[in-house]
Amino acid sequence: MRFWGVRGSIPSPGPQTKRYGGNTPCVEVRCGDELLIFDLGSGARGLGDALLATRKPIKASIFISHYHYDHLQGLPFFGPMFSPANDVTLYGSPRDGKSLKQILAGQMVHPYFPVTAEDVFRTRLAYRDVIVGEDIPVGDAVVRTLELNHPGGNVGYRVDFGGRSLVYATDVEHGSTALDKGLFDFARGADALIYDSMYTEDEYRARLGWGHSTWEAAVRAADASDVKQLVLFHHDPGRDDAAMDKLVRQVRKQRPEAIAAKEAMVLKL
Repeated sequence: MRFWGVRGSIPSPGPQTKRYGGNTPCVEVRCGDELLIFDLGSGARGLGDALLATRKPIKASIFISHYHYDHLQGLPFFGPMFSPANDVTLYGSPRDGKSLKQILAGQMVHPYFPVTAEDVFRTRLAYRDVIVGEDIPVGDAVVRTLELNHPGGNVGYRVDFGGRSLVYATDVEHGSTALDKGLFDFARGADALIYDSMYTEDEYRARLGWGHSTWEAAVRAADASDVKQLVLFHHDPGRDDAAMDKLVRQVRKQRPEAIAAKEAMVLKL
């Protein structure tokens, strides 16, 4: 897996966030010949450019966790969408009576955007509404789905392939016993857990109900799920590199293997 965007809520570029990165969520996962992409935050622009630079046809399966802007703002700038040589399948859960296609089209309309998806997307494009709880085969990989605790709804994903497993659980708020247990069971024994670690406990008290978690809750989730590696994700846009280093040092007192996701970082399971 390669991280193209690791920040939450809003891009935060600049010299103070250079090492960890300022783009919003986008994660590339390779399972053999299959390309899986999780979320299309602002980091998706860089991923799209890298894919186009190979000058090869692109076949991608893109899984959207939910439809808040920080997870979608890269979609209109994801280069592979503009070439008929490519095949893209988009996966996401219907919300509020609207299909995935209707929801995604809704962000590229006047007065919010100059052109519509129908006007400019030229790739061979398929929209796949996800029924949360279903298993989705992608080549030899299986992508499992789980509803997470986040305002407006959010899908967590687990990828199992070749005896390895990865859980992508961004934008989840801890504190619900039943929902927390469901996530722990979902992530049980995974090789890596990418988990929303936006706040400290002190910060969280002022953000109850916003749909995000803490590094302390991330540690508890990793312990309860018996995962091999915890990956902190969805970093607060106001937390600079020095503050991120301090946070990681605190986490490693309890989970020595834990890391914080950085842009361009590659993990092999």
